[in-house]
Amino acid sequence: MDHAPRPRELTASGLRRMWNSGALFLGATYGGGGHLLLSTVAALRPLVKPKSVKKRTKKFIQHHSDRHVNTKQNWRKPRGIDNSRRRRFKGQILMPSIGYRNNKKTKHMLPSGFRKFLVHYIKELEVLLMCNKSSCAEISHSTSSGDRKATVERAAQLPSVTNPNARLHSKENE
Repeated sequence: MDHAPRPRELTASGLRRMWNSGALFLGATYGGGGHLLLSTVAALRPLVKPKSVKKRTKKFIQHHSDRHVNTKQNWRKPRGIDNSRRRRFKGQILMPSIGYRNNKKTKHMLPSGFRKFLVHYIKELEVLLMCNKSSCAEISHSTSSGDRKATVERAAQLPSVTNPNARLHSKENE
């Protein structure tokens, strides 16, 4: 006999723990006293979820882009003979180097532990059958709403989709 999951009363720390573990929420209501009443559903979890460490999340900016309007912020290596940033003087803004590279095991990994796999049509979902513990589908932005609806229906039987509701709008019949 199948029963729906029972709502649980959680504190903020319990909620944070569930969010970090990857549990999905169907709904939440305020229970008073600083507690939330939640009903949860077991989510797809990756086979392995290593801790992702980003050595730097800020972008590297071009030298003097903060001073001059015409200089864009996109990174360009300074090449002048007297350039203090190229010579790595103390107090200068940092330049990119090989030491900022991310770990190969966690590169391109989503916070959920999955890697994105771009899907344009339904047949591409079949590829995810082999690696559904490490990859999740993301439906391409150029996919039409009709194909998207069919892809989401098929994906409900297979692996998870990161953007199932994008570009799906309900139309009222007149």
